[in-house]
This record gives sequence, structure tokens and C-alpha cells, in this order.
Amino acid sequence: MKSALFVQSLEKAFKVLEAFGNGDQFLSLSEIADLTSLDKAAAQRCVHTLVETGYLEKEPRTARLMLGKKCLDLTYSLLRTNPLVIAATPILMQLGRDIGERANLSLFDGTSLIYAVRTQSGDDSYFVSALIGRRIPAFCSAGGRAALSRLSIEEASDILARSKLVKWTRDTVIEPEQILAKVAEARDRGFGSSVGEMMVGEVSVGGAIVDSAGRPIAAVHIAGSLRKWQADKFEERFGPEAARVAQLLSQHRS
Repeated sequence: MKSALFVQSLEKAFKVLEAFGNGDQFLSLSEIADLTSLDKAAAQRCVHTLVETGYLEKEPRTARLMLGKKCLDLTYSLLRTNPLVIAATPILMQLGRDIGERANLSLFDGTSLIYAVRTQSGDDSYFVSALIGRRIPAFCSAGGRAALSRLSIEEASDILARSKLVKWTRDTVIEPEQILAKVAEARDRGFGSSVGEMMVGEVSVGGAIVDSAGRPIAAVHIAGSLRKWQADKFEERFGPEAARVAQLLSQHRS
């Protein structure tokens, strides 16, 4: 049962905003109603309010709806005030320059991680790899496995049970027992790894950032191309580095 303090109209407004998370830039009112399971009248009221406040905008030619630029204000406010992001940004930028590979920070959020700092290497061509705010699953990402390795087996298993274990590529491991084996490997080595599981042709390693109780709150990722590196050589070279930087940033936890 929801608390008496819970505001259902506010929940509906956020459902409308979250409807744009399926990859579509523009949505009609009917599509928003379908995606949110709101009746058309409720969807219309939410849309009107969000347009008036700037969180949604209308495409001039078709009047279809898109996320408003004001949404970026919230992202900016979150990032510029988060102590961990503030501490990590110069460190990861320097790390990226030193090693010539992508160095990123993601925030741990239950079954997934959200990229908050991203640096790029000279040969990047994948658009999404440059964007903050991307949510990735913990079960098949290097940073996610590092984070899960800092939890008990029972907690890690519960997160897997609540995760959508789907293949992102043909190499994505989705069997719970095999995932837990990779988590155990991350626990032994001090860093997680993922080879071609999130993106074809990519190898990545990740170290867990923990709070004062030793629980995971974020992860450092270092990613490279399998055109350039053999997976085992990349892991040997950069796995300990990801773990080292993660340990350093654990001192700046939010």
C-alpha cells in the first residue's frame, strides 16, 4: 500500500517523461497514453502541464511531443553537485589521456548502472558511448560485476533474479550460474570484466567504488577495442588500474 503522502498526479507526470526512454524522439498523445497506461484525458493534462513548464516541447511542424531542453537542467544540477562526480571527473580525464582508452564513471542503481562521467579515446565512433545518462545492466557489464562482487552471494543472486537477463550481443552471458561465476572471478581479481557482451568488439574492465560500509555505490570502467587488444592482455593491463582508481575514488564517496 502506498503512503498517504504519495502524490499520484506527480507519478503520472514522471511516467509521461519516462515514456520517451524507449528510444523514440517524438511521440503523439495517443502513443504516450498507450506507453504509460494512462487514459487519454489524464495523459493530456500531464502533457499540457509539462509543455507549459518546459519539460516537454512540441515539434513545430507536426505538433508531436519531445523531451524539453529543461530536462538537461536537472542533469546539470545533479552532476555539478555530486561529490563523487566532482572528484572523479579530473581523475578520469587524466586517466583517459594517460592510457589512450575510454575511462568512465557509472553510478550503481540496483539492477543497473548509469553513466555519469564519460571520456573518449581517439578512435571512438559509437555515438551512444559519448553520452552520459545511459543506463546499462549490472549483470553483463564490467563495472556491474565489480559492484556485485562487493555484495553477498544472496544479494547478488537477488539482483539477478530482478534483472532482465537478455542478450545485448550474441556473446552476452545470461545464465545466472555463469554470471555468478564471473562475479566470483571479479571478487578474486579485484575487478570485473566483459568481452563483447555489451557492445560487439569491445572489451572492458571495471572497479567498484564503495561507501564507508563497503557497499557498492559506483564503478570505474575502462573500455577498449578488440581490434586493438587481445581481451586477456587488456584485462591484465587495465584491470588493476580500474581497481586502483576505484579505490581512490571510494575516499570521495557521496
